[in-house]
Amino acid sequence: MALNLSVFKTRTLSAVIFATIMLAGLIYSQWTFLVLFTVINFGCWWEFNRLMDKIEPTYHNLPNLLKYMMMLIGFSYMLYMSNPASYPIGKWNLHDIGQYLLIGLSGLFLLSLVAFYKKISFNNLLSLLAGFLYISLSWGLMIKLRGRSNMYEQETTGLIIPIVLIASIWVNDTLAYITGSLFGRRPLSSISPKKTWEGTISGAILAILVISYGGNTFLGIPFRLLILISFIAVVMGTLGDLLESKLKRLAGVKDSGSMMPGHGGFLDRFDSLLLATPYVWLFADMFI
Repeated sequence: MALNLSVFKTRTLSAVIFATIMLAGLIYSQWTFLVLFTVINFGCWWEFNRLMDKIEPTYHNLPNLLKYMMMLIGFSYMLYMSNPASYPIGKWNLHDIGQYLLIGLSGLFLLSLVAFYKKISFNNLLSLLAGFLYISLSWGLMIKLRGRSNMYEQETTGLIIPIVLIASIWVNDTLAYITGSLFGRRPLSSISPKKTWEGTISGAILAILVISYGGNTFLGIPFRLLILISFIAVVMGTLGDLLESKLKRLAGVKDSGSMMPGHGGFLDRFDSLLLATPYVWLFADMFI
C-alpha cells in the first residue's frame, strides 16, 4: 500500500489538533480528565447505537429512552469508579453520587423494560449490555486508573499508567500506518484489508521500544513496567481495532462517524483504547 501524502497530511494535521486537546484534558487536572472521557463516552455510545441500527434490524424498535438510560448508567458507572478523594463536592464526592445514580437509574431501567416489554427483543437487550461492556466499562476503568496514587507515593502517579497506555497506542497506530504504507505486502485480516502483517509487527515493536526507552530515559519510569504496559496496549489495541472494523463491516459503513478528518469518528479513534484499557487495568490491579 503506497503512502498517500495528501491523506497523510490530513491525518497528521487533525492528529496534532486532536492530540493537543487530548493532552490538555489528560494532564491539566483530574476534573478535565473526567470531562474528556465523559465526552468520549457519550460520543462512542452515539456511534455505537447508529452502528447497531444498521447491524440489527430490530434495534430500531428499541425505545430511545432505554438507549439514553443505558448511556447515563454508563456515565454513572464512570463516576462510581472515581477516587472519592479526587472529586469532592462539599460533603459529597463523585464516587458516592455515581453510586446513587447507578442504583436509581438501574431501577428505572428495569421498570422501563417492563413498560416497553412488547417492543424489546432479547437480542436488543444483549446489544445494550454489549455496549455497556464495550464502552462504559472501559472508560470507568480508565477513571479508576487515573485515581491510582500509590505507585510512587505521590499524587500525580495516577497519570502515569493512562499516559503510557494512550501513548503506546498512539505511537503504535502512527508507526504501523507509516511502515505498513511503505513496506506492507501481506494483509493482516480480511476484516481490515488495509492493515498488513509487516506494518502491524513493525509498528508494535517500534512502539514498545519508543515508549519503554523514552519513558525510562526522560521520566525515570521503571523499564520493565513500561515494556509490559506498552506490550499489552499494542496487542490488545490491535485486536480492538479489528473488532471495531468488524462492526463497521457488519454495518456496511467506512467510518463510525466524522468527528476527526482522516480518522473517522469516536469509535474509530478510540477502538484500540476501548479493548486495551480493561487489560491494562487488570495488570495494574494485580501486579502494581
